Amino acid sequence: MSIQSPNEDKMETKRLLNGTHEDNLCGCGSSAVCHPARAPHRYIMLLFMCFLSFGSYFCYDNPAALQSTIQQVMKVDTEQFELLYSLYSWPNVVLSAFGGFLIDRVFGIRWGTIIFTAIILIGQIIFAMGAQVNSFLIMQIGRFVFGLGGENLAVAQNTYAVSWFKGRELNMAFGLQLSFSRMGSTVNMLSIEKTYNAVHFDKDYQRLAFTFFTGVMYCVFSMVCAFVLLYFDKRRSRWLNLEAAETGEVVHLRDIKDFPLSLWLIFIICVTYYVAIFPFISLGTVFFEDKFNLPSDSAHFVNSLVYLISLGASFLFGILVDKTGLNLLWVFIAILGTLVAHGMLAFTWISPYVSMILLGTMYSLLACALWPMVALVVPEHQLGTAYGLMQAIQNLGLAIISMVAGLIVDNKGYLVLEVFFCANLCVALFCIVVLYIVDSAGGGQLNQSAEERNAFISAAEELKTRTSIGEREDLIRITPLTASQLRGRYLTCVGVPPTPDHDGMGRLLPLSCPHPLK
Repeated sequence: MSIQSPNEDKMETKRLLNGTHEDNLCGCGSSAVCHPARAPHRYIMLLFMCFLSFGSYFCYDNPAALQSTIQQVMKVDTEQFELLYSLYSWPNVVLSAFGGFLIDRVFGIRWGTIIFTAIILIGQIIFAMGAQVNSFLIMQIGRFVFGLGGENLAVAQNTYAVSWFKGRELNMAFGLQLSFSRMGSTVNMLSIEKTYNAVHFDKDYQRLAFTFFTGVMYCVFSMVCAFVLLYFDKRRSRWLNLEAAETGEVVHLRDIKDFPLSLWLIFIICVTYYVAIFPFISLGTVFFEDKFNLPSDSAHFVNSLVYLISLGASFLFGILVDKTGLNLLWVFIAILGTLVAHGMLAFTWISPYVSMILLGTMYSLLACALWPMVALVVPEHQLGTAYGLMQAIQNLGLAIISMVAGLIVDNKGYLVLEVFFCANLCVALFCIVVLYIVDSAGGGQLNQSAEERNAFISAAEELKTRTSIGEREDLIRITPLTASQLRGRYLTCVGVPPTPDHDGMGRLLPLSCPHPLK
């Protein structure tokens, strides 16, 4: 009987735990492109993840690209026009959190994604049909149905990304997803008015209907991507035995009350930041025409710069955050830069191109640094619920602020609206400072450098291969400790019981020195 060396035994243990069957693979299955554990295959799947939301983002800003046209053809004011965005957001105040719960407990990530893309498709069809019969009410119903799937699809997309890329590449994956999503928004902003002007029907509302039906094709394309991911994600689970490696823990909605303070601060930052972005873009075209006297084509282009810049910047910033870490620092810079951009738009006559380029850059940076932080503060089996709740709170803010924004424009004008946006960003800036303090007190995981985070991840992966309690405690002992953890262990050694410390993941650290009473 041959005796394995420690290294060989370690490799065999990892192979068995991972459940890979590389010894039995041949042909395409043994290649990097086909094997689900290899980077090339994961990047191909990331491409399909990115296109999951292309149709949703293209259709979401259909109204913003045709604001003046919709108001004229459908005979509505700005407040009524903004209902097309509020009605998208209102159902997601509840359903985003519930959708995340369904992903975790009922449908699963695969079928949940298909169901949500189907709802988006149906909503866009109803929206276009409302224009076809010249009924603004039916258009509103279509936006409501569209919203039932839109944010839930974003939750599913985020959960897919974490499942495939949790660890060193997650920020890059989020950044690339945002880039492709905003490609849909950019294509919409730059093309949909041209589509409207290129078609000719007896009635203008029929031209609107034809224009909105172009979005249906993109929704079908996103649904095809959902089916592709269903097949390959199921194949990945079978090959890598991931289903057997699941935690087995059950998620309850009551777990929400146990979410850490740092997660709630992330939620507040999310909503107070994004209400200064999306409602502004929905009204931006007319703003640029009125204040800066830009022609319609130029106003549309300037308004699309946020999305256009995010096409490339999000991916690059994702790599930047992956390489440097320091998520909290990047979020702080992004909020501060966005506040400067809105201040320039409100109080100066500097070219709007400058302000919108800055706004687009900061928007891309924040998304790459903020959203991945959720995966650092909650267990993986609760990620669907956490991201769903984050989307729900974001949509509550967007639903309210969209209506408030339309009311402000109708009664007070765009200057007051910009001041209102700046006030929201100040709240976000305050919360990021508080989050830094809270995170530092708990070990500073959210603002770790890339080297520190990689060391922590490597230690966690190594821990999974250990089977005895003694080995697990030995590994934890060599994990770098914070100042507060070192102080606690010192107090324990001299006989003073410290306040229980944690390792940043919600787990109590074992004592390195026995208590004298023990």
